[in-house]
Amino acid sequence: MTTPSWSHPFSRNDQSLVAQWFWTVDRGLLSAALALVGLGVALSFASSPAAILADESIRDPFHYSWRMIVFAAAGVGMMLTASLLSPRGVRRIAVLGLLGAVFVMALLPVIGDTVKGAARWVNLGPFSLQPSEFAKPCLIVFAAWMFAESQKGQGVPGVSIAFAAWGLTVALLLIQPDIGQTLLITTTFMAVFFMAGVPLKWVMGIAAAGAAGLVGIFLSFSHFRDRLAAHGSADADATFQIDRASEAIRAGGLIGRGVGEGVMKRYVPDLHTDFIYSVGAEEFGLVLSLAMIGLYAFIVVRGMRRAMKLVDPFAQTAAAGLFVLIGLQACINIAVNLNLIPTKGMTLPFISYGGSSMLAMGLTMGFALALTRRRPGAYEPGAALAPRRRLIP
Repeated sequence: MTTPSWSHPFSRNDQSLVAQWFWTVDRGLLSAALALVGLGVALSFASSPAAILADESIRDPFHYSWRMIVFAAAGVGMMLTASLLSPRGVRRIAVLGLLGAVFVMALLPVIGDTVKGAARWVNLGPFSLQPSEFAKPCLIVFAAWMFAESQKGQGVPGVSIAFAAWGLTVALLLIQPDIGQTLLITTTFMAVFFMAGVPLKWVMGIAAAGAAGLVGIFLSFSHFRDRLAAHGSADADATFQIDRASEAIRAGGLIGRGVGEGVMKRYVPDLHTDFIYSVGAEEFGLVLSLAMIGLYAFIVVRGMRRAMKLVDPFAQTAAAGLFVLIGLQACINIAVNLNLIPTKGMTLPFISYGGSSMLAMGLTMGFALALTRRRPGAYEPGAALAPRRRLIP
C-alpha cells in the first residue's frame, strides 16, 4: 500500500492560464506580499477602536477593520489579476493607468476634496480615490518602456518622452500639493533611469538638478519648511504626533504589551494609516517590527535578484523599479515612525488602512510578479533563481 502524498493543484501538462501562472509565478514573493496584507488586516483590529475616537459619528469600534478587509480582498484580487498579464499587457495597462491617473489629477483642483490643505482625493461616496497612488507604478513601467525603446536606436525619443511624463506627473503633484509623493516618485524614477544604463555624467547632472529642485521646493512651499523646522523641535505642540508614536514604539519593548493592550495608540493621530507601524510595535514589540521589516527586505532583495537576471531590458528595468518603489515607500514610512525624518503622510505598503493605497500596492506587486514570471527565454540561460545564490551574477 502506498502512502498518499500531497500534490499540486495543477498538472505541469495543464495549459490553462491559471495553471501556467501557478508554475511560473514566484510563490515566495507572492507569499511575502500576502503575509503583509494579512498583517495589515490584523493590525487594523488593533487600531480601529482607537481610531474611531476622532469621529463621533462612527459607532462600530471595528468600522475601519471591516473596511480594511474589503480593501485587502480588493488589493489581493488586483495583485493576482495583474500577475496574470504578459509583459505587453503590463505595458498596456500601465499606459492606460497613467493616462487615467494624470487626467483625474488634473481635475483635482475642481473636483477634489481638500483635507488638511491638500486636494489629493476624489470623493466617490463610501470610497475616496487618490489618483497619485496609481500614477506611481504606471509611471515607473512606462518610463522603463521608453528607456528600453530609446536603447534600440530606432529613432524613438524614449528618454524625452519619459521625462515629459515624469515632469507632468510631478507638476500635478506639486499643485495638490504632495511633497512626499513627489520625492518618492522622483527618486524611483531616477533609480530606473540609472538602471537603464545611462552615462555617469547624466547621473551627476540629474543629482545637481535634484538638489536645486529641493531648494526650490523649500523656498516655494511653506508647509514643507514648517515640517522640516518641526522635526526635532523642542515645541511639544509641533511634534505631538511623532512624539506619541515614538512613545508607543518604546513602550512595546521586545515582545510588546499584548494584543489589544496598547495605551499610547489612543493618542496617536492617524494611527490606522500613516502610523500603523507604531501600533504594531507597541502591542507586539520589536519581534513583530523586525519580522515586518524582514518581509519588505525579502521582497526587495529577492525581487531585485530576479529582475537583474531577466533578458528583456524593459522587463528588467520595470521590475527592478517596482521593487525599489515598494521598498523605498516602506523605508520612508518606518523612518517617519522612528522619528528619523520629518512626517510625510505616506502609507506603509500593504499594511496601512486605505483603499487607494491597498489597490495601488496590489497593482504594483502584480506588475512585478507578472514581469518576473518564468517564461521561456525570459531569463538568462542557466540563471540560478534559488534565493541562496548571489543577488547579481
